[in-house]
Amino acid sequence: MIAGFLAFLLSALFTGAALYVSLVEQPARMSLDDHAAALAQWQPSYRRGAAMQATLAALAAVLAILAWWQTKDLLFAAGGVLQALPWPWTLVVILPTNKALLAIEPARAGARSQVLMEKWGRLHAVRTILGCLATACLLAACLTGAGGQA
Repeated sequence: MIAGFLAFLLSALFTGAALYVSLVEQPARMSLDDHAAALAQWQPSYRRGAAMQATLAALAAVLAILAWWQTKDLLFAAGGVLQALPWPWTLVVILPTNKALLAIEPARAGARSQVLMEKWGRLHAVRTILGCLATACLLAACLTGAGGQA
Protein backbone atom coordinates (compact mmCIF):
# COMPACT_ATOMS: atom_id res chain seq x y z
CA MET A 1 0.00 0.00 0.00
CA ILE A 2 1.91 2.93 -1.39
CA ALA A 3 0.03 5.72 0.43
CA GLY A 4 0.81 4.15 3.80
CA PHE A 5 4.49 3.70 3.08
CA LEU A 6 4.78 7.26 1.74
CA ALA A 7 2.96 8.56 4.83
CA PHE A 8 5.47 6.72 7.01
CA LEU A 9 8.42 8.04 5.01
CA LEU A 10 7.24 11.67 5.17
CA SER A 11 6.35 11.35 8.85
CA ALA A 12 9.82 9.95 9.55
CA LEU A 13 11.38 12.88 7.68
CA PHE A 14 9.28 15.33 9.70
CA THR A 15 10.25 13.59 12.92
CA GLY A 16 13.92 13.46 12.02
CA ALA A 17 13.95 17.20 11.36
CA ALA A 18 12.03 17.90 14.57
CA LEU A 19 14.39 15.71 16.59
CA TYR A 20 17.40 17.49 15.09
CA VAL A 21 15.98 20.86 16.07
CA SER A 22 15.02 19.72 19.58
CA LEU A 23 18.16 17.71 20.39
CA VAL A 24 20.89 19.51 18.43
CA GLU A 25 20.05 22.93 17.03
CA GLN A 26 18.04 24.39 19.91
CA PRO A 27 20.50 23.32 22.66
CA ALA A 28 23.42 24.66 20.61
CA ARG A 29 21.59 27.96 20.07
CA MET A 30 20.72 28.24 23.74
CA SER A 31 24.34 27.65 24.76
CA LEU A 32 25.40 30.89 23.08
CA ASP A 33 26.18 33.69 25.53
CA ASP A 34 25.44 36.24 22.83
CA HIS A 35 21.63 36.69 22.73
CA ALA A 36 21.89 38.64 19.47
CA ALA A 37 23.72 35.76 17.78
CA ALA A 38 21.19 33.22 19.09
CA LEU A 39 18.26 35.25 17.78
CA ALA A 40 20.03 35.99 14.49
CA GLN A 41 20.44 32.24 14.02
CA TRP A 42 16.89 31.35 15.13
CA GLN A 43 15.08 33.71 12.77
CA PRO A 44 16.28 32.36 9.38
CA SER A 45 16.36 28.81 10.74
CA TYR A 46 12.72 29.12 11.79
CA ARG A 47 11.64 30.53 8.43
CA ARG A 48 13.33 27.76 6.48
CA GLY A 49 12.33 24.97 8.84
CA ALA A 50 8.70 26.04 9.09
CA ALA A 51 8.08 25.68 5.37
CA MET A 52 9.74 22.27 5.22
CA GLN A 53 8.12 20.83 8.35
CA ALA A 54 4.65 22.20 7.55
CA THR A 55 4.74 20.57 4.12
CA LEU A 56 6.00 17.24 5.47
CA ALA A 57 3.37 17.17 8.23
CA ALA A 58 0.51 18.01 5.87
CA LEU A 59 1.49 15.51 3.19
CA ALA A 60 2.13 12.73 5.72
CA ALA A 61 -1.23 13.36 7.39
CA VAL A 62 -3.16 13.34 4.11
CA LEU A 63 -1.43 10.17 2.91
CA ALA A 64 -2.01 8.44 6.24
CA ILE A 65 -5.72 9.24 6.12
CA LEU A 66 -5.82 8.01 2.52
CA ALA A 67 -4.12 4.78 3.64
CA TRP A 68 -6.66 4.42 6.47
CA TRP A 69 -9.54 4.96 4.01
CA GLN A 70 -8.10 2.30 1.70
CA THR A 71 -7.24 -0.26 4.39
CA LYS A 72 -9.48 0.62 7.37
CA ASP A 73 -6.37 0.10 9.55
CA LEU A 74 -6.86 2.32 12.60
CA LEU A 75 -3.11 2.68 13.02
CA PHE A 76 -3.05 4.70 9.80
CA ALA A 77 -5.89 6.87 11.12
CA ALA A 78 -4.07 7.40 14.42
CA GLY A 79 -0.84 8.23 12.60
CA GLY A 80 -2.64 10.67 10.34
CA VAL A 81 -4.33 12.46 13.23
CA LEU A 82 -1.11 12.60 15.24
CA GLN A 83 0.77 13.92 12.20
CA ALA A 84 -1.90 16.58 11.60
CA LEU A 85 -1.81 17.84 15.21
CA PRO A 86 1.39 19.89 14.79
CA TRP A 87 -0.59 22.25 12.53
CA PRO A 88 -3.14 23.45 15.12
CA TRP A 89 -0.51 23.26 17.89
CA THR A 90 1.72 25.57 15.86
CA LEU A 91 -1.02 27.96 14.75
CA VAL A 92 -2.73 28.27 18.13
CA VAL A 93 0.01 27.75 20.70
CA ILE A 94 3.42 28.43 19.13
CA LEU A 95 2.58 31.21 16.65
CA PRO A 96 2.43 34.04 19.24
CA THR A 97 5.94 33.12 20.41
CA ASN A 98 7.15 32.87 16.80
CA LYS A 99 5.76 36.32 15.99
CA ALA A 100 7.29 37.83 19.11
CA LEU A 101 10.71 36.38 18.26
CA LEU A 102 10.50 37.48 14.63
CA ALA A 103 9.60 41.02 15.73
CA ILE A 104 12.78 41.47 17.77
CA GLU A 105 15.77 42.83 15.87
CA PRO A 106 18.85 40.75 16.73
CA ALA A 107 20.68 43.92 17.82
CA ARG A 108 17.98 44.40 20.48
CA ALA A 109 18.10 40.81 21.73
CA GLY A 110 18.40 40.30 25.45
CA ALA A 111 16.70 38.64 28.39
CA ARG A 112 13.25 38.79 26.75
CA SER A 113 14.39 37.09 23.54
CA GLN A 114 16.23 34.48 25.62
CA VAL A 115 13.07 33.67 27.60
CA LEU A 116 11.03 33.48 24.40
CA MET A 117 13.55 31.15 22.74
CA GLU A 118 13.54 28.88 25.80
CA LYS A 119 9.74 28.82 25.65
CA TRP A 120 9.85 28.14 21.91
CA GLY A 121 12.12 25.14 22.52
CA ARG A 122 9.66 23.63 24.99
CA LEU A 123 6.74 24.23 22.65
CA HIS A 124 8.63 22.77 19.70
CA ALA A 125 9.34 19.65 21.77
CA VAL A 126 5.59 18.91 21.68
CA ARG A 127 5.75 18.90 17.86
CA THR A 128 8.67 16.49 18.11
CA ILE A 129 6.74 14.15 20.40
CA LEU A 130 3.71 14.23 18.10
CA GLY A 131 5.94 13.37 15.16
CA CYS A 132 7.50 10.45 17.05
CA LEU A 133 4.08 9.09 17.97
CA ALA A 134 2.77 9.50 14.42
CA THR A 135 5.80 7.81 12.94
CA ALA A 136 5.51 4.90 15.39
CA CYS A 137 1.83 4.39 14.48
CA LEU A 138 2.57 4.53 10.77
CA LEU A 139 5.49 2.13 11.06
CA ALA A 140 3.31 -0.31 13.01
CA ALA A 141 0.59 0.00 10.37
CA CYS A 142 3.08 -0.69 7.59
CA LEU A 143 4.42 -3.75 9.40
CA THR A 144 1.06 -5.32 10.22
CA GLY A 145 -1.92 -6.75 8.36
CA ALA A 146 -3.65 -4.16 6.23
CA GLY A 147 -0.59 -1.91 6.04
CA GLY A 148 1.39 -4.59 4.26
CA GLN A 149 -1.27 -5.35 1.64
CA ALA A 150 -1.23 -3.77 -1.81
